[in-house]
Amino acid sequence: MTKDKADSPKKGGKMKKLLLIGVGAAVLIGAGAGAGIYMGGGLAAAEAPKPEDLYPKLVLRGESDAAPAGEGEEAAPKVGTVSVPNDRYKVDPRKYEITYVPIEQAFTTNLADGSAFLQVGISLSTYYDGKMVANIQRQMTPIRSAVLMVLAEQDPALLSTSQGKQMLQRRLTAAVNQVLRDKEGFGGVDNVYFTTMVIQ
Repeated sequence: MTKDKADSPKKGGKMKKLLLIGVGAAVLIGAGAGAGIYMGGGLAAAEAPKPEDLYPKLVLRGESDAAPAGEGEEAAPKVGTVSVPNDRYKVDPRKYEITYVPIEQAFTTNLADGSAFLQVGISLSTYYDGKMVANIQRQMTPIRSAVLMVLAEQDPALLSTSQGKQMLQRRLTAAVNQVLRDKEGFGGVDNVYFTTMVIQ
């Protein structure tokens, strides 16, 4: 028994040394990996998307990936390649492809003085890709509401002039973009075009 007791402390000492060596090796490996991640810019920095990566992208002229529509088919949505920092980015219309998004139902409302009513058909234009078109379609109810509110404020005498119609176009564009900014975080509608207009 005396011999067993004498061997026991030696075994315990060897175990402690092995444990310390193992812990030391793990610390060194961890420190090396941490230094590598730090020097490489970190994992989170490499994978974190920038806000503009989530926005619709501009479609360069002649580079649209959309397949042409066959008879009775809808065209595939355009895919943009040019990221922008925000929806107030100044777009060069000669450089980018435009998409028109018709609003199917016409808008009918009484005008501001109550003596007349206005019926208007509109189409929206954008230089952005299919993601923008999807945003418009997804937010159609609040867009229609905003358009109707702007139309109801109009003076029939002002709408009889081309300047009045152009002012209305700008107001409608601003209203639609505000809805899209509030709901989707990105405006992107370039203009509102009248497809029909009746004042009675």
